[in-house]
Amino acid sequence: METKDFLVINKPAGLMVHSDGKRNDPTLTDWIIEKYPEIIDVGEKAIFGNKEIDRPGIVHRLDEDTSGVLIIAKTSNSFSYFKNLFMNKEIEKEYHAFVWGHFKESFGVVDIPIGRSSGDFRKWLAGRGVRGETREAFTKWQVINQFEDENKDNFSFIKLFPKTGRTHQLRVHMKYMQRPIVSDSLYSSSKRQALNFERLALHAYKITFKDLNGDEIEVVAPYPEDFKNAVAKYSIS
Repeated sequence: METKDFLVINKPAGLMVHSDGKRNDPTLTDWIIEKYPEIIDVGEKAIFGNKEIDRPGIVHRLDEDTSGVLIIAKTSNSFSYFKNLFMNKEIEKEYHAFVWGHFKESFGVVDIPIGRSSGDFRKWLAGRGVRGETREAFTKWQVINQFEDENKDNFSFIKLFPKTGRTHQLRVHMKYMQRPIVSDSLYSSSKRQALNFERLALHAYKITFKDLNGDEIEVVAPYPEDFKNAVAKYSIS
């Protein structure tokens, strides 16, 4: 979807939103600068080490291995508008994920603050092992289907509704529930890759918000092939 104020795209898995200052891999912001050079000065830069990183139009992010819907602001006015929407929790996000294990209930919430891991600088944690300051994190979850794979291991296909937008929030909250997301190499490295996912089995499926004219917008990002194949194989409707 595209208007004069913003784009809504379906980001593929394996693509960083912007550079981390260490790697020279292609990023979404490279594509933005090439296709929309007028956006180059929209938004805020980031500092990684001694490097200043351009983040044109970026008002929120998805992890590199997460696919799905992402808003890009095209103007400084729309950037400020969307930043305030996110800050005030006025944007609804729906993710779909495959996780290890079954649930006793069909829905619930995780209302546990998140902070840095005391044992691994790459990780964030909820509960024990957190160091320093923690930040509010709230996630609603709902089971779509529960099943076994060919190895008789239990899995669930779920919807996730994050009210806050902390780094790795959904991955951390599912880990806290002992239902880690399938093929999460950081938070469930002891488990095998499963369900033919060679990347994190997490997809930002839908986003709902009011645009600058006050009209309600809902955008759905179609499943990539790995999600479509898993949904079809395990008869998920």
